[in-house]
Amino acid sequence: MSRTVSSWILSSARSSIVLQGRGRLYSICIPNRNNIQWKLLFSKTLLCPTGGSSLDNTFSLRRAFRHTSTEEQLSFQLSPSQINDILRAGELSHKILALNGKNANSVSRFESNQLASNTPIEDRRSAATCLQTKGMMFGVFDGHAGSACAQAVSERLLHYIAVSLMSRQTLEEMELAVECMKPILPILQWHKHPNDVEYRERTPQYFENLRVYWQHLLDLDAEPGFSLEEAMTSAFKRLDSDISLEVQAPQENELMRNIALQVAFSGATACVAHVDGVHLHVANTGDCRAVLGVHEKDGTWSALPLTRDHNAFDEFEIRRLKREHPRSEEKTLFVNDRLLGILMPSRAFGDVQLKWSKELQHSVLENSCDVEALNIYQYVPPNYHTPPYLTAEPEVTYHKLRGKDKFLVIASDGLWEMLSNEKVVKLVGEHLTELNVQKPELAFQKPVNLGYMHSLLLQRKTRGVASLDQNIATHLIRHAIGSNEYGEVDQEKLAAMLTLPEDLVRMYRDDITITVVYFNPETIENYYRNN
Repeated sequence: MSRTVSSWILSSARSSIVLQGRGRLYSICIPNRNNIQWKLLFSKTLLCPTGGSSLDNTFSLRRAFRHTSTEEQLSFQLSPSQINDILRAGELSHKILALNGKNANSVSRFESNQLASNTPIEDRRSAATCLQTKGMMFGVFDGHAGSACAQAVSERLLHYIAVSLMSRQTLEEMELAVECMKPILPILQWHKHPNDVEYRERTPQYFENLRVYWQHLLDLDAEPGFSLEEAMTSAFKRLDSDISLEVQAPQENELMRNIALQVAFSGATACVAHVDGVHLHVANTGDCRAVLGVHEKDGTWSALPLTRDHNAFDEFEIRRLKREHPRSEEKTLFVNDRLLGILMPSRAFGDVQLKWSKELQHSVLENSCDVEALNIYQYVPPNYHTPPYLTAEPEVTYHKLRGKDKFLVIASDGLWEMLSNEKVVKLVGEHLTELNVQKPELAFQKPVNLGYMHSLLLQRKTRGVASLDQNIATHLIRHAIGSNEYGEVDQEKLAAMLTLPEDLVRMYRDDITITVVYFNPETIENYYRNN
């Protein structure tokens, strides 16, 4: 599997798009990269440039297979096993343990994966079980202008939501424990990938600000507390406010100061799902997306979107922003389908340069160290008159799960740029059906002998079960970047998309992060039977 691309083709492609700020931040000078297409010599299919991304050091891709220069002949050589190693490096799966032989949780399991395009990857993901309240939470966070904001939000947002849902008694017990210097009960049980990282240096400050938040909740008169929609909205807004305030406050040392700056001046969109029994709430800020997979009575699969993309293509967002700003700014709110000509999503965490006044930005940055070394984006749009232009306030959707609701797909826009809602649901549904059909056929029969085992292995090989991705998120990524015009995975295209040079890959694919949550039909059916 070897193809070569002439260097002049890649050079001309590279020179056609200029990424300002060393290509590390907002691609404000690209009017519409989706219109750009080049037929590369290494593949019979067409590779269509989209967003931006690259492989992190957590992925086991040797440098020999990943070129960083377009000034040479590029050879795309990956064996099927090497392709699988790359695609499966970020796999995460978790099965919910049964109680007394039965799973009382409406979530039976979840599967997740990531594929980087940016170096390092700017997407993050989170999954956790609530320990002081009910339910499980799943989040996908799409960073831009670096990974700092997405990293901080992925570590903190689920805690803010969990605290927002606690009773007054639980909050009082937590506060008393801290005052008496005793350990507090754990709030969340995290389900993490071994390579997931966290800002350990910032953990004490993050906890202190979370404590200030629950003290604020104790000062409120509301009891028993927020509804789930109110809790998620409050948590999103409070965390974004804390991110903004932390960078303005004095820090212990230069490292803490630098992290606070990078978090505030980068940005992240977020989509978080909370599942408690048959009650599903999805809070979304930006252009990540949550889509429900529904198995209809006739055996077909249908997609039910639970979020809207907050960007220039959404009429509701356009009207909202026009209401919040003077009529004189109507024509400058969106330029080239980007907020103020800079940012694609119209809602996000961080991005204080689209929320603060010019004076506050100047005051914070002039007292900082080398912001250029921190990759902080310094650009004030010419029509920046009435900030804030950006908000982290989420749109919260409630859905009552039914027996035919089989799974929920939460993913960053890197997936949705490649595949439609319907295609994603169909791929998951067909994959789920295939696994369920084939597993019983491979069940062992007693007595087991070598001849019988050999027969099973031959069956497995013949039916291609061994080649099936056991993790559905991997299956989706494989199709997203490797599908040809007929919807089939083209191995040559797949290899090419995984070995594009770092300075070219962002034009063809973005970071992709996917979490698929499977629901337990027995628990859902029991709920309706008992009610």
